[in-house]
Amino acid sequence: MARTTPLDPPSDVPLDPPEADERPLYWRIASLLLGELRAGTIPPGERLPGERDLARHFQVSRETVRQALELLRRDGLVATDRRGSHATLPGRPVEDPVSLTFPVGARPADPCAVDRATVTWEEPPPEHARALGLAPHRPTLVHRYRSATPDGRSLRTAVTSFSAVALAEVAELARYRDRADGNTPAQLRRAYDWMRRAGLALHHRDAITQVGDASSVRVTRRVHDQYARPLEITDLVVHAEQDALVYEFTLPAAG
Repeated sequence: MARTTPLDPPSDVPLDPPEADERPLYWRIASLLLGELRAGTIPPGERLPGERDLARHFQVSRETVRQALELLRRDGLVATDRRGSHATLPGRPVEDPVSLTFPVGARPADPCAVDRATVTWEEPPPEHARALGLAPHRPTLVHRYRSATPDGRSLRTAVTSFSAVALAEVAELARYRDRADGNTPAQLRRAYDWMRRAGLALHHRDAITQVGDASSVRVTRRVHDQYARPLEITDLVVHAEQDALVYEFTLPAAG
């Protein structure tokens, strides 16, 4: 492993001068990382990978990465808080998804439907515990959603279990533990937005299966982050004589 030089760069020297190859290793790594940030590999405001991942990516030591990040911080190109380091280069922010609502299958605001959502701190269903990598009998935050039309012809029920990673990374979710009594209303429609603001890239997989007769379907959504860590799993059951689940996907234009 290449040795690093103590971090003491003169403040008036540009980060990526022509003779960059003659600079200390941490300086060259800072320049490489800056190039990736400028290329948009990591959008402005998004969290950078951890020091271990960056060290593996650039094939250097974590100390070298730490020094490179400190150099970028001194130039105002990276900011660090308790949730990690974030790119602060000017640029177009990541847009909020307009179609990924929580939980899966939640209706838009409908004055005719009666909605109820609560949270509890309890042992999740066994299949949820396995999907989230939770130890047997370990409690977690469980969200329950129920939406029914007055005529009773359409009923949607959803149960969501959150992983230990989601509760550790997303402060807004963790705060619900103290009021997870199963009675207090808890609309978590912004749950995915909270996850993204915590620096988590969301990957979701929805599986649709028929339940019993043709009028009922089950949708199982599994969400994990950019490190393949599970974040949540939701089981939605739709009982309807005449109803439809509509999925919308928006892809930004290139460039």
